[in-house]
Amino acid sequence: MDFFAVGQKIKELRKQIGLSQEELASGICTQAQISKIEKGDVYPYASTLYLISQRLGVDVNYFFDIGMTPRLDYVEEVIHQLKIARRTRNYEEMQQIVKTEENSPLFLQNKKNHQLILWHKGIYEYEKNKDLDKAIEFINQAIAITHTTDKIYSERELEILSSLGVMYVAEEQYENAFALLQKALDHLKALPILTDKTLKTRLSYNFGRVLTRLVRYEESITCCRDAIKWCLEHDQLYALADLHYHLGYNLELVGNYKEAKEYLEKSAFLFTLQKNHTFATFINKRLDSWKNEMKIN
Repeated sequence: MDFFAVGQKIKELRKQIGLSQEELASGICTQAQISKIEKGDVYPYASTLYLISQRLGVDVNYFFDIGMTPRLDYVEEVIHQLKIARRTRNYEEMQQIVKTEENSPLFLQNKKNHQLILWHKGIYEYEKNKDLDKAIEFINQAIAITHTTDKIYSERELEILSSLGVMYVAEEQYENAFALLQKALDHLKALPILTDKTLKTRLSYNFGRVLTRLVRYEESITCCRDAIKWCLEHDQLYALADLHYHLGYNLELVGNYKEAKEYLEKSAFLFTLQKNHTFATFINKRLDSWKNEMKIN
């Protein structure tokens, strides 16, 4: 643990919000103790660090990450860029980032960072090279780095499993995808705290897609409805358009065109808000074809 790095960050944050050492220490510890912490001479008890983090307005884990990860700001930027590459399906960019960082000590000597690299290797091996076996090998290696018991999976591990589930769907291995995503959702329920609320949304959406492929339309409809409710309860826009579309698609498949029209119209509106005009146009053309076929008014 790099005590000096933690102390310097506490000092930096304290000055940013205009607190003196005495003001930061008030009700927590002595001013002298804060001075020693900032110099890296001592490391605070976990309870003290928690109270300091609350006063500074940051998550206490931020300080643990700083202490364990040199150049945390750089690592966080790489994580952010990989996340963007996943969301935009820019697998060429993803591969370039991985190739640049995979031999860096920052990513080789830290388990979570090394896991990140292996996970994204698995993604681009499948998406670029269509090598499912190699992708699964990297995915399994990534999970094994941090996974110690089958009783519980971390959020990161569940996200990695979700990536593999998407690959199974693309390969039309729907039974494998169903089993894996069902397992991920079950373990998600066991987490005491869910930090990334979009994880449940993404798992539910992919599970709904699998249920549709397995001709389990009513179950998929229920899954999508529950996921939409989750999004609205947690103020999430992420995947809301996709969920509305997939729900509408399922309703179409069971012949409920009236309700399907309602959800597809909402989906088109949400895609328009996201400036995804291509998919919004596709949905509107689909609805127009229904009018021509006299399926809706």
